[in-house]
Amino acid sequence: MTEVVDRPAGKGHKPATTAHPVTDHAQPAVNVDALGRQLLGKWAAVRLQSRDLAGRPELHKIEGMTHSDHRARVSGQLKYLVDNSAVHRAFPSALGGSDDHGGNIAGFEELVVADPSLQIKAGVQWGLFGSAVMHLGTEEHHTKWLPGIMSLEIPGCFAMTETGHGSDVASIATTATYHPETEEFVVHTPFRAAWKDYIGNAAIDGLGAVVFAQLITRGVNHGVHAFYVDLRDPRTKEFLPGIGGEDDGVKGGLNGIDNGRLHFTNVRIPRTNLLNRYGDVAPDGTYSSPIASPGRRFFTMLGTLVQGRVSLDGAAVAASKVALKAAVHYAAERRQFNASSHTDEEVLLDYQRHQRRLFTRLATTYAAGFAHEQLLQKFDDVFSGATDTDADRQDLETLAAALKPLSTWHALDTLQECREACGGAGFLIENRFASLRADLDVYATFEGDNTVLLQLVAKRLLADYAKEFRSVDFGVLARYVVGQATGTAIHRTGLRQVAQFMADTGSVQKAAIALRDEEGQRALLTDRVQTMVAEAASALKGSNRLSQEKGAALFNRHQNELIDAAQAHAELLQWEAFTEALRDVTDPGTKTVLTWLRDLFGLSLIEKNLSWYLMNGRLSMQRGRTVGEYINRLLVKIRPHALDLVDAFGYGDEHVRAAVATGAEKIRQDEARAHFRAQRASGKAAVDEKVLLARTAAGRHS
Repeated sequence: MTEVVDRPAGKGHKPATTAHPVTDHAQPAVNVDALGRQLLGKWAAVRLQSRDLAGRPELHKIEGMTHSDHRARVSGQLKYLVDNSAVHRAFPSALGGSDDHGGNIAGFEELVVADPSLQIKAGVQWGLFGSAVMHLGTEEHHTKWLPGIMSLEIPGCFAMTETGHGSDVASIATTATYHPETEEFVVHTPFRAAWKDYIGNAAIDGLGAVVFAQLITRGVNHGVHAFYVDLRDPRTKEFLPGIGGEDDGVKGGLNGIDNGRLHFTNVRIPRTNLLNRYGDVAPDGTYSSPIASPGRRFFTMLGTLVQGRVSLDGAAVAASKVALKAAVHYAAERRQFNASSHTDEEVLLDYQRHQRRLFTRLATTYAAGFAHEQLLQKFDDVFSGATDTDADRQDLETLAAALKPLSTWHALDTLQECREACGGAGFLIENRFASLRADLDVYATFEGDNTVLLQLVAKRLLADYAKEFRSVDFGVLARYVVGQATGTAIHRTGLRQVAQFMADTGSVQKAAIALRDEEGQRALLTDRVQTMVAEAASALKGSNRLSQEKGAALFNRHQNELIDAAQAHAELLQWEAFTEALRDVTDPGTKTVLTWLRDLFGLSLIEKNLSWYLMNGRLSMQRGRTVGEYINRLLVKIRPHALDLVDAFGYGDEHVRAAVATGAEKIRQDEARAHFRAQRASGKAAVDEKVLLARTAAGRHS
């Protein structure tokens, strides 16, 4: 049975009506306000300020616009952001910024709820173009270009990706060759595949660009560096001599951004247009760099631009929250099929399958949100200089490369599932699921293709694994090998399965207790990562002594397992972040419900990979069968708190903007129920044929 209760509406908080199931025993209660404050994180004030902006109609996407009109609207919205001091937090205080790197990302990612095109175009202007000048340039460059970039006087492009090379930045083909006689670089695109492609602001608005090219001086290629290049005449908006391009046209989403292609034919730029923080060329053509290793230099330059991945991670989480708030509220009101009553239909959210569809994704969204807060803190520590060592930067790059794929894939999956969970209504553009999914589709390949990023994570895991044994003596290594062999023998001979069965003693209840235990979940999730990495490392042992061709072939044979290991590692990071966040929850009821949600996340990961756990002897068949059963029990426990959990996200109607989440469905359902109730009470209702047949049959038997 479901009782409908009224709750006060409020901007950025809860709609007027929600539904909670009534149970016979006392339930823990979620402190929505306290949980909401925790979810806002360290930069709560900035997030709230940005949400206030994102809730204003001036910044909202207008569905159905032509791509030309949408582009014009978003361009105008950028000026609105400037006028409202929303985009300068990360820039130097000497130039009007506030040196707040974490706050800048926290505020920026909230813009996704207004219009993803606005978020990404703002990201191109200030998060990529402006940040490249700030982080790769020096004080001379800052003084010359940053004020115009900050004020939008210089709209610009981040020209890295080429048609022939996307994530493989090291292999881009555009060149910048130094000529000492004129003290100029000549930027040149040698063939069609070297055109800069999918570049935001390139089709219409961009006046300048940071162009990534192979730096060549004195006959030596020093690898990829960044150069400032003027693109268009500010008065006529026409390309300058030697520069050309094309409009990418209509895309699958994000059509408020004027993506385009750029090419250069022997374009001359001053020597000082080289953004030379990590590599410089003297007037005579002599190259110098504070980083001797070309490889480390390359990754250091790219690492300064990691904020794109960090912000996409957060924006994807925000989009998932908005989708779930709409879908859960709709499911708490929409009725379908009268399975348990002759008169009342069931609320969708009371169906187990519907709970599975939404609650598991809700749990993952919480985990991804807590993990993002840790990533954002790490980003701020590095870019503020609080902990800015080479190791810290490598950790930040790896963490961003691990979490961004999971959150962006999760957002696409969540938007699709929420769309389907709302039936035909979910497909209507007024409910935003289809629109948001189309716009976020490219997030899976923005700032690094997700699969490529996970491969980078896998290589780091292998490197860390190898480092453990680089300096150990033979005795330590021998003991480790013996331990591994013993462990493998236990798993393969089924001794672990027997031990589990004896511990469970055939009791489903005991098996469930073992799985819901925090340390039990941690052990299973960690063991899978460690085992997968160890097996890959063993398979690749000695590959560094092979020829380049044979080494690459060996790596390729194990690429799939490596990427799976990296994903398992990222999922473990999310689980740990969720678990750590539980320690900060002081309200007992909220902590209980969040623990159930954490358990749902952890057990869903185990269920998803149940075949691995069974085949590798980590779970007995007896315990494996209890995973799904315990998940179903958790769904029942979480059901009364589902609305509170999505309301704690803090997004109001002005952010969600989905007709299905306005309470209109409850009004319709109440009207329908009142109609049939009055009809039955009047005694004039038509008799259902099935009821009539049943009565006739009963009369015959009597």
